[in-house]
Amino acid sequence: MMLKGTKVYSIFTGACPKCHQESMYKNRNPYVLRDVFKINEKCSHCNTRYLIEPSFFYGSMYVSYGVGIAFAVAAFIISYLFLHSSLLTAFIAIVVTMIAFGPIILRLSRNIWINLFMSYDKNLVKK
Repeated sequence: MMLKGTKVYSIFTGACPKCHQESMYKNRNPYVLRDVFKINEKCSHCNTRYLIEPSFFYGSMYVSYGVGIAFAVAAFIISYLFLHSSLLTAFIAIVVTMIAFGPIILRLSRNIWINLFMSYDKNLVKK
C-alpha cells in the first residue's frame, strides 16, 4: 500500500519528495512527449527546489539503466517463459516494451534519483 510519507509513494506518484502535496512535473501524464522533461522549479507548498544543482538529473541515467533492465527482464519472462514464444518474439516483446514504457522509465528513474537525496518531512505538511 502506498501511503503518504513513504518514499514509495513519492517514487510512484512523482510527488514532492519533501511534503508529498503536489506533483514535481508540469504535466503528470508522461506520454505527453513535449512535456516529459518539464519539471517545476520548486514545490509551491514547501518551496523545495527540485533542481538541486545544474544537470542534477543526469545522475538518473544510471538509475534508468537498472529500471530499463527490470522492464526488459519482465518482458522476456512474460513472453518467453509464460507465453512460450520463440526467442525472436521475446526479443521483439522486449523492444516494444522498452519503447512503450520509455516515458514511464524516464520519470520513474528521475523520481528514484531525487528520493535518494531528499526525505519526507512531516513538519512541512502541517505548515
